[in-house]
Amino acid sequence: MEIDALMLVLSASMVMLMVIGLPVAFAIILGSFIVIWLHGGINPVIAPQRLFAGLDSFSLLAVPFFLLAGSIMVTGGISQRLIAFANKVVGRMTGGLAISNVMTSIMFGGISGSAVADASAMGKTFIPAMVDSGYDRRFAVAVTAASAPIAPLIPPSIAWIVYAYITDQSVIRMFIAGVVPGLIWGLALMVACYWIAKRKGYPTAPVASLLEIGLALWKTLPALLMPIFIITGIRAGIFTVNESSALAVLYAIFVSTVIYRELTLKALIESVRDAVRLTASVMIILAAATLFSWILAFVHLPDALGSWITTNINSPLLFLLLINVVLLFVGTFMEVNAAKVMLLPVLFPIAVSFGIDPIHFGVIVTVNLCLGLLTPPVGIVLALTSKIGGISIEEGSRGILAFLLVGLLVLAILTAFPVLSTGLPDLVLGK
Repeated sequence: MEIDALMLVLSASMVMLMVIGLPVAFAIILGSFIVIWLHGGINPVIAPQRLFAGLDSFSLLAVPFFLLAGSIMVTGGISQRLIAFANKVVGRMTGGLAISNVMTSIMFGGISGSAVADASAMGKTFIPAMVDSGYDRRFAVAVTAASAPIAPLIPPSIAWIVYAYITDQSVIRMFIAGVVPGLIWGLALMVACYWIAKRKGYPTAPVASLLEIGLALWKTLPALLMPIFIITGIRAGIFTVNESSALAVLYAIFVSTVIYRELTLKALIESVRDAVRLTASVMIILAAATLFSWILAFVHLPDALGSWITTNINSPLLFLLLINVVLLFVGTFMEVNAAKVMLLPVLFPIAVSFGIDPIHFGVIVTVNLCLGLLTPPVGIVLALTSKIGGISIEEGSRGILAFLLVGLLVLAILTAFPVLSTGLPDLVLGK
């Protein structure tokens, strides 16, 4: 069977399987099996070999441990302390509760690394509190949804591990690269919250004393130190990324049981179950990525696409703008890591051929796909916060529009200025 026909079959089969509701990873695997069967000249044994080869990586041991550490910290009482601290610091400002929502998400991201976990934990607390304080329900849902995608940018994050694995980059460099973009996005959201709150006359919280702020910080400090502990330890050569993930679990258990004393045996078991489920999901996606990459290489698609792009596009910036459009579209209906699996094997070699820094490219890809968490028809985070807030996803979509524009502005700034992505890793780790 001709190569062009095989690619058409692969694309059509994956789209059809996803349309009928099959998860993306399984759609990729089954589509690849169909191509292997139709080609006839490929030994079918290559498929399971490629799937298992995709998981045969020592660096992937960090995934389940980081997921478990984040899950333990979430159930160990940390979210309430983060919220209390943020309210003490910025509650006095116009729209202080909304700004506190964003600030808490930034801090929580360094603990959970998950946008969905952030949206769930923050939504159940902030949305009712904001509504009771006089904020519009749609605005409360929109702020909570808009701030949650910051979590995958703040280290330690599975999103960076997945990118580093697929593109063979340094995990610690990707961790550090996410800090500045995450803070820029958070700051931009805070400015938007202040501006909207000023226009609509939303309330402020009572002014907290320095003593109250200090006490709140003291209670929150053990949790806030976890990402600092991880990055500093790796940078100093005390432990590797994999070792740091295991130590993060021990640290999370210690903080939640000895310091906060809120982690019960039942909650610990549930945290392990959540981590197992999430790990299985990530690993299936990565296994599918390896098989899919092999199929693409076999049919020479990256070479053909790269040749077409380099022939028709002669500017790295123009290429990045094209990538932004494509990823924003893909992100509207596909989960972050699944989209990376499908697109990075094709797009990454082309980006490198244009001389684009792999770290800069990773930030652009991740921010793009994180924006997709807020846009229908999938919009996982928007759907979750809308459900928590008791409004329809259509109403939530109208509320999120202003914050999506903020996200697009941040994306444009990050695209135009690579140093925002690469500067901190170069400063900390050297070039």
